[in-house]
Amino acid sequence: MVDLERMDALLKSRTPGHSLPQALYNDPEAFDFDMEAIFGQSWLMIGFDVELPKAGSYLALTIGRWPILIVRDRTGKLRGFHNTCRHRGAQICQDGQGTSARLVCPYHRWTYELTGELVHASRMGEDFSLEGRALKSIHVEAVGGLIFVCLADTPPPIEAFREKYTPLVAPHQLKDAKVAYHSTLLEKANWKLVMENARECYHCAGQHPELSASFPIMAKAYFDFGEDARVNDYNARMAAAGLPMGPVEGDWWEAIRFPLNPGCVSMTIDGQRVVDKLMCEAGDGDIGSLRLAIEPHGFCHAASDHAFLFSAFPVSPTETLVVSKWLVHKDAREGVDYDLDRLIALWNTTNLQDLALVENNQRGVNSPGYTPGPYSAEAEALLIRFVDWYCAKAGAYVRAQSGMPDGVAGPRAPVMAER
Repeated sequence: MVDLERMDALLKSRTPGHSLPQALYNDPEAFDFDMEAIFGQSWLMIGFDVELPKAGSYLALTIGRWPILIVRDRTGKLRGFHNTCRHRGAQICQDGQGTSARLVCPYHRWTYELTGELVHASRMGEDFSLEGRALKSIHVEAVGGLIFVCLADTPPPIEAFREKYTPLVAPHQLKDAKVAYHSTLLEKANWKLVMENARECYHCAGQHPELSASFPIMAKAYFDFGEDARVNDYNARMAAAGLPMGPVEGDWWEAIRFPLNPGCVSMTIDGQRVVDKLMCEAGDGDIGSLRLAIEPHGFCHAASDHAFLFSAFPVSPTETLVVSKWLVHKDAREGVDYDLDRLIALWNTTNLQDLALVENNQRGVNSPGYTPGPYSAEAEALLIRFVDWYCAKAGAYVRAQSGMPDGVAGPRAPVMAER
């Protein structure tokens, strides 16, 4: 059992505007706490709605130690379950995607309907009842073409996110798309170090020359470009094209449409489109990028020609699984409308660069010489926002579980450009 008093003390020992105490980046008990307090209580972005195209389609993945399963039932509804058989607990579907008329445990062939009810269990005796042995459900929601799950009994509110984000992403037609490529990277670093790196571009000029070619790494607060005639022109063009821009945000999410660097129309190696069949044809396809950031673990960019999703899932105190997915129009043909290598080049390159950075960060944090250092209020403001959110979320969990009166709630940071 997690020592909540110890976790509370660690959270309270953090100096505002500074990185976290060492134990919160490498301690096994702190990892268990994060799984309970953060990943067990948050909406998690696990993929695209189009990954489950028909009845029986399923997506299975493991979050920390928790295998989960998302299924589309025969009515078209998405269902979420703990991916563990009600017999002896075996994992029913291996991590990945597939299609099955029913869910069959590979161990003893207990069989479940797509709605979770147990419908077959052989050799269990005459007094055995199928009733009351359905798969245990989890919350699942589709918002704007993205799939979110929550393992909490009572999930955080999601309706404000749905109401405000859906109009921004609707022109990108994520439901008329397909996943062109899917990659995973096991990074030897704590999930918070992975996300701190993803929440700032302080390092981008020196470490990501490819990303910096199209992404505006020097923007001011929340993609505020100041008095820039080019940006004013962009804003006018988006208004004429009928594209909402934001920003919109809530406690655990934020979204905005922003212009790319001059001469760039997509987030690619050369800033040019890599898919001829556009997902959004408004503005002649020159619409910058729509960025969505989700706490605790991901972001998504949608340009005119493709969309990119990044999710970071904890594996252990010092390991994180980074899942990336590239989405293109459903009718785009590989080798005809797009070249796969060009499509994935920018984010593959960036992800591998970041892997080296965060693993190096973890090695340094493990040192007895590590002392939490100050963040840059200008260049790392969204990182500060992430860490403040983490401390507030964790502190609220401690209060709810223990009744401690003084939880942790860091100051809300100004919001700045991030990936």
